[in-house]
Amino acid sequence: MTGAASEVLSLLVRRGATVAVAESLTGGLIGATLTGPAGASAAFRGGVIAYATELKAGLLNVPSDLLDREGAVHPDVAAAMATGVRKLTDSDYGLAVTGVAGPDPQDGKAVGTVHIALAGPGERLWHRDLRLTGDRDAIRNGTCREALFLLEGVLKANLGEHSG
Repeated sequence: MTGAASEVLSLLVRRGATVAVAESLTGGLIGATLTGPAGASAAFRGGVIAYATELKAGLLNVPSDLLDREGAVHPDVAAAMATGVRKLTDSDYGLAVTGVAGPDPQDGKAVGTVHIALAGPGERLWHRDLRLTGDRDAIRNGTCREALFLLEGVLKANLGEHSG
């Protein structure tokens, strides 16, 4: 994943943009991956690991009624987390993930259910809903990889480049 992180950081730097992350099931893996390459501080602002549901509301301004109604694993929760971390860190992009890494289902959602959201300039939102398979590590790593791919794709589209 280091290659994907380097590519994302390069795209952000070329655009003069920044990113922050809000992570649940990945527990900081995306932030760690993005800060692996040298020079990451030019584009990576920081992150929030909101593992507990109440932290999603308290730190990232995810509406409590949404969490009460849908639980923490929902596309709208990921979108609110992405928007919340973007505003909290004054970043150009906010990348958020929520889901079920296992071994047990959560809030009636199956293991491998993952929602990724990216909030960007102009209040734009992109999202990806996944059904991943494998053990806990495979689901967490797959979530990290797919989150970076979503950000990379959006950045490349905005720069007029094509994803291979």
